[in-house]
Amino acid sequence: MSDPFELNDDPAPSAAAAPGQPAAPWLDGLNPEQRLAVETTEGPVLVLSGAGTGKTRVLTTRLAHILMTRRARPWECLAVTFTNKAAREMRERIAAMIGPVAESLWLGTFHSLGVRLLRRHAEAVGLQSNFTILDTDDQLRLLKQIMEANGIDAKKWPAQSLLALIQRWKDRGLSPADVNAAEDTGFAAGRALALYAEYQSRLRVLNAVDFGDLLLHCLTLFRADAEVLARYQQQFRYILVDEYQDTNVAQYLWLRLLAMKHKNLCCVGDDDQSIYSWRGAEVGNILRFEHDFPGAKVVRLESNYRSTARILAAASGLIGHNAGRLGKTLRPGAGHAADGEKVSVRGVWDGEEEARYVVEEIEALQRAGHPLQGMAILVRASFQMREFEERLITTGVPYRVIGGPRFYERLEIRDALAYFRVVVQPSDGLAFERIVNTPKRGIGPATLQAMHVLARRQEVPLMEAARRLCETDELKAKARTALGGLIEDLLRWRSLLDGMPHPELAKTILDESGYTEMWQRERTPEAEGRLENLKELVRALEEYESLAAFLEHVSLVMENDERAEADRVNVMTLHGAKGLEFDVVFLPGWEEGVFPHQRALDESGLQGLEEERRLAYVGLTRARRRVFISHAANRRVYNQWQSSLPSRFIGEIPPEAVERSGQTGLYGGGTGEADVWGGGAGERWRQRPPTLIDAPSWRTVTPAQSGAFRVGDRVFHQKFGYGRVNAVDDNKLEIAFDKAGTKKVIDSFVEIA
Repeated sequence: MSDPFELNDDPAPSAAAAPGQPAAPWLDGLNPEQRLAVETTEGPVLVLSGAGTGKTRVLTTRLAHILMTRRARPWECLAVTFTNKAAREMRERIAAMIGPVAESLWLGTFHSLGVRLLRRHAEAVGLQSNFTILDTDDQLRLLKQIMEANGIDAKKWPAQSLLALIQRWKDRGLSPADVNAAEDTGFAAGRALALYAEYQSRLRVLNAVDFGDLLLHCLTLFRADAEVLARYQQQFRYILVDEYQDTNVAQYLWLRLLAMKHKNLCCVGDDDQSIYSWRGAEVGNILRFEHDFPGAKVVRLESNYRSTARILAAASGLIGHNAGRLGKTLRPGAGHAADGEKVSVRGVWDGEEEARYVVEEIEALQRAGHPLQGMAILVRASFQMREFEERLITTGVPYRVIGGPRFYERLEIRDALAYFRVVVQPSDGLAFERIVNTPKRGIGPATLQAMHVLARRQEVPLMEAARRLCETDELKAKARTALGGLIEDLLRWRSLLDGMPHPELAKTILDESGYTEMWQRERTPEAEGRLENLKELVRALEEYESLAAFLEHVSLVMENDERAEADRVNVMTLHGAKGLEFDVVFLPGWEEGVFPHQRALDESGLQGLEEERRLAYVGLTRARRRVFISHAANRRVYNQWQSSLPSRFIGEIPPEAVERSGQTGLYGGGTGEADVWGGGAGERWRQRPPTLIDAPSWRTVTPAQSGAFRVGDRVFHQKFGYGRVNAVDDNKLEIAFDKAGTKKVIDSFVEIA
């Protein structure tokens, strides 16, 4: 019986069916540019695949085409993806086309393929084939041991920062011997490189690797053993790579070495969607493809089967402002979408107004028959989610956060809330236990156990037991000093509850406890996000009368709804939305400093700006039918109003693709029109007030407040919704709310409906 995958001797056989021969049904349904990408099999090929242009179909069909035309056997094809989900999907699709022989393909993520190679040749890099792969916790524990042995203060030089530095070196394919000593200046007075070398040595002793080693050791192997490299170069006749714009330097070097013999390397990607430089991705890999692989062919997939013509015009016009790109223009695929609605750009007064506007639009769309699961709110940073989550909860609209926990469930928020709970209620033992050694104070399990024993024996709260324990000699001096100092701080902060504005007190607690500093020292992108979330938490306090009232609100919010409904609005970051699509997309917070993010501009200049613009492009191209962009004229920052300019990206969208709107009487039924559209990148706001407005204590007084409410007035409250005023007592109102019942509230928290 002949081998169905016996190689054809012709190095580039024609895909066209000869007379009497069966046609190539796997090519049916491809558009001309997709078919060109599939049939251009020989030599280096870059497929520039715009958003929604069918790249997954092209990848799987190309692989099937290579196999069905007998250019290679399954085990001679290497296909690389970035996620296990993508690898599974590709394998399933190919199996449906060519049958069970698809199992013989070398198909997987960079990491899974690296493991497969490394287990075969572990001895060559000083390992045994049964090596273990350390997770992040194990890596940090090992680094802390090494730092302690070298006398390095982990409080001053966090292990997380060292790990991030080592990961960056590994992403660039650099072993300790390859790192330029000039790079080793920032951590522990120039000792990071020595620590990296010791870390690698300890890993070998443990017969362990981290994820960065999976490719780094392969590179070491290939460079040291020409015979092994030649074997795999010969085996892999065809190499296919998905999401090439997201590759780092080590991945690029790995692919380049393997492709050097046959040179049949096909990379599919979109330079306009390169948004992960912060985790090592190098957009230069795709931009330099033609230079790095001479004779390369470039195929552009520009027929979009997802979005309307106006959304595509908006996205293409925006991304056209980037200089560092290869260039392509998305257009609707044949027989696909009509022009569709223009991109809506809405100016609002502040974040609360923005959240209300977005959720009202969602409710209107739902009433019109649009499912919630087809809608998404995409934010630049996770701290922006809070106001939308609270508004969705208040209105009863089910939602889910994709790619992370809800705002009040995040680790740093729960830690901060625990501090606030102990200050408000010292008998809250669960909260006290959470914060007693966060950040690290040298209060270990033995001390905690002693506190619990005393609390049970004397029937007192845990914090009181800790105070009494500090008056004895049962604790070591260091633990006694640390625990006593914490209790003194907690009692001092409690004494300030009535004398200090509670947002200011919250900030004081986080600062003086060392909690803010703990994240500041870490110096990682994750830590920066946590710090932004803590700032947003403090800002949220300004909307409530007291710390206790805020904690009560949070308890109600967190108790609310892990609903089982399948139909829920999606809330996520723009980074987390890549690869997804929705009927309707809301893009809030398009303001200078928020988006583009100020940190990206400060740290990376033009490159940072262009990556932010690519992120905006990703946001626009997630939408199939509608896009709603919004921006606020003001944001509340530490008890002050701060005016904002609309994002320059708004002005870069072609005017014919945009429908702009502001609001009249933005707040409190004021007079006249508030023009909140800035008209582009350089035009200043015409809205008053000026840049910073001092807010008295924690309240915000507007013209519609200050005694302007009367019995019978129809009003709106951010938490309780719409209602009617029953009674007025100075600045206190009794309001019968439509859904929440009768409540007493301060007038500054409501507005005329």
